[in-house]
Amino acid sequence: MIEAAICAAGSAPSGANQQPWHFVAVSDPALKSRIRIAAEAEEREFYGHRAPEEWLTALRPLGTDADKPFLESAPWLIAVFLQRFSRRADGSKVKHYYTDESVGIAVGLLIATLHECGLATLTHTPSPMGFLNEILARPKDLERPYLLLVVGHPAPGVTVPNIRRKALPEIATFI
Repeated sequence: MIEAAICAAGSAPSGANQQPWHFVAVSDPALKSRIRIAAEAEEREFYGHRAPEEWLTALRPLGTDADKPFLESAPWLIAVFLQRFSRRADGSKVKHYYTDESVGIAVGLLIATLHECGLATLTHTPSPMGFLNEILARPKDLERPYLLLVVGHPAPGVTVPNIRRKALPEIATFI
């Protein structure tokens, strides 16, 4: 299922068809533990020092904090990297275009495919996420972490916060 979902994501349209993404699917417990430790360190710094009060206020109803045990307990983490550049055979760099938009579309397809397979996902974006380049051996000069996707079946007893979704008239206009 993970492979099929990544294949679906890889079929996304992209600027100049450069496909500026790389997906790292992690199931290794030791790697997931390293990712959790690094992510929680960034989250503690974020919640304690970098986040503006209005952002913390917006997060409060969701009950999120710096502790991220799901990074170890979930069967899969998929780190999505945005490729700002690639390299030609001669080693020179090739600039990629519309990378944020392209990777965003690919991630949307990835999440939709995983949900269609019956899996649950959680997007996680500790900031900064440069530790993922190091832990997952991705080139810092070409790629930057875009998103860490937690994937699996929900743990028994897990509930999603009762959050309101905007109604159709609030998100769409039909002319």
